Amino acid sequence: MTTASAASSEPVGPVDSSRVPRYAGPATFARLPRVDEVGGRADVAVVGVPFDTGVSYRPGARFGGNAIREASRLLRPYNPAQDASPFALAQVADAGDIAANPFNINEAVETVEAAADDLLGTGARLMTLGGDHTIALPLLRSVAKKHGPVALLHFDAHLDTWDTYFGAEYTHGTPFRRAVEEGILDTSALSHVGTRGPLYGKKDLTDDEKMGFGIVTSADVMRRGVDEVADQLRQRIGDRPLYISIDIDVLDPAHAPGTGTPEAGGLTSRELLEILRGLASCNLVSADLVEVAPAYDHAEMTSVAASHTAYELTTIMSRQIAAARG
Repeated sequence: MTTASAASSEPVGPVDSSRVPRYAGPATFARLPRVDEVGGRADVAVVGVPFDTGVSYRPGARFGGNAIREASRLLRPYNPAQDASPFALAQVADAGDIAANPFNINEAVETVEAAADDLLGTGARLMTLGGDHTIALPLLRSVAKKHGPVALLHFDAHLDTWDTYFGAEYTHGTPFRRAVEEGILDTSALSHVGTRGPLYGKKDLTDDEKMGFGIVTSADVMRRGVDEVADQLRQRIGDRPLYISIDIDVLDPAHAPGTGTPEAGGLTSRELLEILRGLASCNLVSADLVEVAPAYDHAEMTSVAASHTAYELTTIMSRQIAAARG
């Protein structure tokens, strides 16, 4: 741990890897302090939700948060791509896990929402590590209580706006339809990014359009390039409060094999990171990163990609917090 105290005005940063080997000690995100080690509150709280009862194919995302934490041991405190030291600009801390009932989806959704309410109530922004994409709905509910209906950028191979699976309204394929129905999204500022692959029918796309979603497919990113895509997304979002939800399967299985519903033809990890960096001027109020299933991973490829993705999102939030403080 750095020598700064929790009571000081300077943020407490990660463990110094020049003094303590990266593979030693507790695996908090980026080797940052726990929330209880910084007085019980943080500017950005990294929180896990080990829940995957909402999956429709391969399970295992309940282990994703801890796999991301382990891979994040390799992160360093200065981010040259954004010219920022995020952990010096704001207090980022690991808030542990939200323990959700794995046998009752409705109860789990309520638990995640209540825990997110508590964390947001401290003034923190959330960087949530899933878990499956079901958790995006309660997180959005909580964020909307604080900010009103929010803009959404949804990075995913899939739309996740289907109605039900087997009659269940809460699954990893339904969160954004529920969010639109509940009025917690700003339907003038919604977009999927990286979608691809077969659908159940053309109605999936027409229903999605009626809900207000724009679509940037993975092929669009390849043809138009990351700078043009990021510019389009910035224009769509404007200065609205923005929530970013990232399913790691937005990446091609060559870059992220460790996920439950892989689809060929996805983004590269470089494309995803560059698009996120292009969104640094947006008003990012919280984010999630879901569907890392380490049982299907190889050499931590997926977990490493996920940890760097969370790092970029955390950097954006830290920079904005510091700027707001002048």
